[in-house]
Amino acid sequence: MALQVYGIPNCGTCKKALSWLDNNQITYDFIDTKTAPPTRDMIADWVEALTARPMRNTSGQVYRALGEEKKDWSDQQWIDAFAENAMLLKRPLFVKDGKAVMVGFRAKEADLQATLND
Repeated sequence: MALQVYGIPNCGTCKKALSWLDNNQITYDFIDTKTAPPTRDMIADWVEALTARPMRNTSGQVYRALGEEKKDWSDQQWIDAFAENAMLLKRPLFVKDGKAVMVGFRAKEADLQATLND
């Protein structure tokens, strides 16, 4: 199964990640979460693999609009929130062989190679 990259096309971090993947000849399928939002079950699996904390898009307007109670939310509450609005998900989110393996794009090159290479 190919690597899947979830994000939105106009996201700068997604563009950097896709460029890096292209430059390193790593094949992937890009899934636009605005036009094809992930299902609740997919999100639950991702949270199980990565936990909700690193998956939060804390720099987004949607996140900032949430009340202060978000600081005390359980993973289950985050799953519900992510399923309701995919813009709460940090981007990009990488899924390899059906399992979420990384979110965001700040790792060292060697770590990226090890995690994302076919």
